Amino acid sequence: MQAPQLSQHRSSAFHPCRGAAASIKLVVHRARVAPRATRSAVVRHGVLHHLSSVGSAGRCASRQKRCTAAQRHVPQAAATSGATVADADAPAPGWPGAKPVPLLLSIAIGVALRFLVPIPSGITIQAWTLLSIFVSTITGLVLEPLPTGAWAFLSVTAAVFTKTLTFSQAFSAFCNDVIWLIVVSFFFAKGFEKTGLGERVATLFVKAFGKSTLGLAYGLAFAEGLIAPAMPSTTARAGGIFMPIMKSLSETSGSLPGTESASKLGKFLVQAQFQGSVHTSALFLTAAAQNLLCLKLATEMGVVIASPWVTWLKGAFAPALVGLLVTPFIMYKLCPPEIKDTPQAPAAAAERLQKMGPMSRDEKIMLGTMAFAVVLWVTGDAIGVSSVVAAMLGLSVLLVTGVLKWKDCLNYPPAWDTLFWFAVLVGMSGQLNSLGVIKYFADVVGGKLVAMNMGWPAVFGLLNLAYFLLHYMFASQTAHVGALYSAFLAMMLSAGVPGMLAALSLAYCSNLFGSVTHYGSGQGAVYYGAGYVSLKEIFSMGALMAVINLTIWGVVGAAWWKVLGFY
Repeated sequence: MQAPQLSQHRSSAFHPCRGAAASIKLVVHRARVAPRATRSAVVRHGVLHHLSSVGSAGRCASRQKRCTAAQRHVPQAAATSGATVADADAPAPGWPGAKPVPLLLSIAIGVALRFLVPIPSGITIQAWTLLSIFVSTITGLVLEPLPTGAWAFLSVTAAVFTKTLTFSQAFSAFCNDVIWLIVVSFFFAKGFEKTGLGERVATLFVKAFGKSTLGLAYGLAFAEGLIAPAMPSTTARAGGIFMPIMKSLSETSGSLPGTESASKLGKFLVQAQFQGSVHTSALFLTAAAQNLLCLKLATEMGVVIASPWVTWLKGAFAPALVGLLVTPFIMYKLCPPEIKDTPQAPAAAAERLQKMGPMSRDEKIMLGTMAFAVVLWVTGDAIGVSSVVAAMLGLSVLLVTGVLKWKDCLNYPPAWDTLFWFAVLVGMSGQLNSLGVIKYFADVVGGKLVAMNMGWPAVFGLLNLAYFLLHYMFASQTAHVGALYSAFLAMMLSAGVPGMLAALSLAYCSNLFGSVTHYGSGQGAVYYGAGYVSLKEIFSMGALMAVINLTIWGVVGAAWWKVLGFY
C-alpha cells in the first residue's frame, strides 16, 4: 500500500494543480502509521503547506507561467508555514481540547512544588510561586497538553491571575530586541521559501558535488551551511529544502522509504544531513532560534558579549568546521550506502536548474538583501547598527520591493507563534532571576562543587555534559534552553568558569543535542518522518554521534577558545 502512495505523491508533486489532494492523503497516511510521538509533527510538516497549494491550483490553470513558478515550492512538503503551528494537531478522540493526562500532570507538578515542598529560606513566597508556575510551564512544553503557544498563554495568565506578576512584568519581554530579531529572521526564511532561492542554492551544490554518494552528502551539508545564516530554523531548512531534494534523489535511485531499498541511498543521506545539521546550527548566531535566546539569557545573567554575531562565529568556526568535515565520512562508514556513485545526480540537478531558469528578480533581491543584512550583522557594532535593526532594514527592503507582501508575514504562523511563547519564557526566566531564585540554586549547587575542590575546568566539563544529557527529557531545544540555560550558566559562574566561555559553550551545546532523538528537535521529526531511518537507528546513531560531537567540541573547541582568549 505504501509504495503506490509514494509513487502517486512523486508524480503529482511537481504539478501543484493536481498534487495537493494526493499529498494530503499521503501526509495523513504517514500520520496514521507513524509512532504516536511523531504523528503531530508529520501532520504539521505536511498538511498546511499542501492546503495552501489547493488555493493556487486555480490560478495555475489560467497562467502556465505562474503554475511553473509555483512548482518550486510544492516539493517542500514540510514547509515551515506549518512547522510550529500546532493547530493542525489531531484532537484526542472524544475530546477536542487539551490532552487530559498531560494537562493534569503538568498542573499537578507545579501545585505540588508550591504547596508540598518547603520554601527555602531566602526565597520569597512570590518567587517560589513563580518558580512553581515556571516548572509547570516547562513540564507542559515537554508533555504537550496543548500547542506550545497556547500553553504559554495559560501559564502567563496563571501568573497574572495569582498576582505573582503584574501585567507589565508578565509581558515585558515582548519589547525584547532579540525576540524581534528571531521574528524578522523567520520572515527572511519565508523569503527564501517564496522566491525559491534556497532550493536553487542547494541544487547548485548537488550539481557541483553530487557525482559520488559521499560528495553528494558533502554538497548538501555545505549548502545548508551557506543558507543557515538566513534561515534561523533547522526545521525550516530540513523540511522546506533538503528533505524534498534528498527524497527526490533517493527515489530516482530506487531507494524508497520504509523498504529494504532505503539503505541504497536515502538512509545514508538522511543520517548524514541530520547529524551534520547540529554543526551548521552552531556555526552562526542566526542559524537557530535558540542561539539568540541563549545570548539574551546570558545578558540577563550579566554576561554581555560584544559584537555577538562575529564573536559567535569566531568561537564556533574551528569545531563546527571539523564537525562538518568528518560527519558525512563517519556516516559513510557507519551507515554505508549500497550506491557508491550517483552520476545521475548532477545531471538531474542541472535539469532542475534549467527548468527553474535564470535567477528571477525576486531571487536577486533576496540574495542582495541577505548579503546586506550579513554585512550589517558583522559591522553593526562599529557603525552603531544593532542586529535587530539590521534585520528590520532587510525586511523593509523585501517589503518595499514586493518580494514579500505584508500578507505573507501575517500568514506566516511560525513567526508569531515563536514571538509569543519565546517572550513568555524569557519574561518568566528574567523575573526568576530578578527575584533571586536562579542565583539561590546556583550558589547552593556551585558552592557544593567548589567545596569538592574540583577546580573550574572539571566543573565546566561536568555541567556541560549534564546539560547535554538532560535533553533526552525535552521535545524542544528552545524549551530546554528556557528551562535550564540560566541555571547552568549561573552554576558555572558561581564555580569560577569565565563568563564568555560558560555562556558560549552552553549555547553551542544547545545545538549539538538536537540530533540525539527523533523528538528532541524539529529537524529530527522531519528526517525521521521521511521513513528512511528506523527509531532504533535514530537513537543508536544519535548516542554514538553525541560522543563524537562532544569530543570534537571538547577537544578542538577548548584549544580554539584558548587561542581566542575565551579563558
